[in-house]
Amino acid sequence: MAGSSNSAPVSSIHTSSETGRLLPSATKCNSKEIDLDVSLPSPYSKSYLFELVITDKTHYRRFLYISLTLAFVVLALGLVPHFLPQNNRHHGHSKNLTLALNQAITFFDAQKSGSYPSNSPISFRGSSGLQDGNSSNIHADLVGGFYDSGNNIKFTFPAAYTITLLSWSAVEYHRKYADIGELEHIKDVIKWGSDYLLKVGSAGNDTKNPIPNDINCWQRPEDMRYKRPVSVCNETASDLAGEIVAALSAASIVFKQENEYSQRLIKKAEQIYEITAKEDRIHRAITYTTIDACGGEARKFYGSSGYKDELVWATTWLFFATGNHTFLDYATTNFAAAADDETTTDKGIFYWNNKLAANAVLFTRLRFFRDLGFPYEKALGLSTNMTDQLMCSYLSKQNFNRTPGGLILLSPGTGGPLQFAATASFLSKLYNDYLTLLRRSSWNCTNDGFSLEMLQSFSTSQINYILGDNPRKMSYMVGFGDHYPTHVHHRSASIPWDGQYHSCADGDRWLHSQDRNPNILLGAMVAGPDQFDDFSDEREKTWFTEPSIAGNAGLVAALIAHHDPPRSSASNGPDLGLDIVGIFEKVHLDS
Repeated sequence: MAGSSNSAPVSSIHTSSETGRLLPSATKCNSKEIDLDVSLPSPYSKSYLFELVITDKTHYRRFLYISLTLAFVVLALGLVPHFLPQNNRHHGHSKNLTLALNQAITFFDAQKSGSYPSNSPISFRGSSGLQDGNSSNIHADLVGGFYDSGNNIKFTFPAAYTITLLSWSAVEYHRKYADIGELEHIKDVIKWGSDYLLKVGSAGNDTKNPIPNDINCWQRPEDMRYKRPVSVCNETASDLAGEIVAALSAASIVFKQENEYSQRLIKKAEQIYEITAKEDRIHRAITYTTIDACGGEARKFYGSSGYKDELVWATTWLFFATGNHTFLDYATTNFAAAADDETTTDKGIFYWNNKLAANAVLFTRLRFFRDLGFPYEKALGLSTNMTDQLMCSYLSKQNFNRTPGGLILLSPGTGGPLQFAATASFLSKLYNDYLTLLRRSSWNCTNDGFSLEMLQSFSTSQINYILGDNPRKMSYMVGFGDHYPTHVHHRSASIPWDGQYHSCADGDRWLHSQDRNPNILLGAMVAGPDQFDDFSDEREKTWFTEPSIAGNAGLVAALIAHHDPPRSSASNGPDLGLDIVGIFEKVHLDS
């Protein structure tokens, strides 16, 4: 959010007063002695001639000064609105979204695995996991990537989702990122992830197996001495392969100015997709499965409910990355089937396990701004209806409950409500921007009509809740504001960076300590409160205090969507800082 004023077979590896009018007193005015001689108007002028005799020059000068000052204040108040951003005058934030965005991106710097960059803003991290892959059962280079949350595990499925979402936000709002000096920062984070996914794709569609030590040992990643085996999924893990394809494709658009790297990402995405699609054609009903069939212990943390949404998601991003209509044909043909396959508990939720709602928004974008006509009308029309219904569900309060403080509860039985609220905020603000560009101010739902102002109010309320506008007056993003969680469930943050080696046994005392974390995990969005807005800032209660890269990806996307657009922008229509045509650079009607 500029804020405002607050402060191959291919396998894959899981390895945030009214101005007082100063008027001269009646007493002082009456103390002036003024002789007024009014003559008749001149026949040659409509002005009047006054002969004024000033007997008290001190009071007269004071009167002039006050009058001129008053006139200047009135003029300034009249001019100020002309210098405000045009699109958000009525929806300003009380939060410093520039600061919040910088901190939210910085969280990813704290999660980096591999050879740690010397210029990192995080002072309590170093190189780690330098033998990942080589010391495992498959002997591959799996150095790099991100640790998933407060543990030392690298999960490919949520990591790929994270890169897809961050890339999407950069594709849409790169002008905003650049305006506040965060474009290179977000690109660095994306590339750190896409570089790792290239390695994963080269080694195979495998997932990182969370070995017991990773969970049972409370230790900084720099101190790890135990073996880190890798669990392998082949091309039949279609959901995992699909998310990796989507991530590489979306990242290729972010790096389109770096042609060689962009093409490398596209090539790998196409290779992974082709192997997965070939398997589908041969054994559609038997081997076209999810990572649950091969992910080892990973499925205990990130078990997938289906693969169809990931494959539609993958081919949609491949289409935007390449302009190849074959990919759009697959995506639009299978979109309805993916919608039918969506579980009841996942409906209306955009997160690492379900991309259908986000895909509907992407298809609606295509229909609004680059309608390709036949044979895509039916699928794109369905997506628009689905997107409208999604926005209605956010606003009606009939589909989803809210906490007393206003946080939407999209998956109340899951815990960690903030990650879902953040992506809902992103999708609703993005769709609001689309409709604003189309000059569409309202639409109808089943029982009610809704306006863009209502949609903007909803999306803003969720971000503001996360940043401190909640009953506890707590920012759920670490380091933002004066009151935020200080016992975050995170190994690196809770163990002192003191140059000493700390074993698993040493780490236990920090896990169970009542002291605040010695290191501030800047920008980390924790899981969040319960359905009653209650929150327990305790390190061992992961359902309250653990952050994740997938959750922070949604927060970053929502923050940049709500950030004010560049002030220097010039546009014939409303300027929202949105690149409406960049995603279509390779899309042509005659492809």
